[in-house]
Amino acid sequence: MVSSTSEPTVVRVSQKGQATIPKGLREKFGIETPGEVFVYEDEGRIVVEPVPSPDELHGIHAEGHERGEATERLRELRDEEKRREAKRAERLRPSEDE
Repeated sequence: MVSSTSEPTVVRVSQKGQATIPKGLREKFGIETPGEVFVYEDEGRIVVEPVPSPDELHGIHAEGHERGEATERLRELRDEEKRREAKRAERLRPSEDE
């Protein structure tokens, strides 16, 4: 059975504050298990982002790269995710006709 990763899923939070990221989302975003993710607040929402793999950041400190380039790439990835989330929120928002 193929499941959609764009529909909200209810996830239980344990007494220790732990929640499991659904398998479809882990696979889609390349989150390894065990692994690490960034977790932060943005505009009143909790955001979970995969930490870029060493391959994605390979050579970032090599000659010819500017200082802060890795940070800028992370910002680009976060901005891209924000745009996807905004589109998703717009789709889920009830229309004024309803």
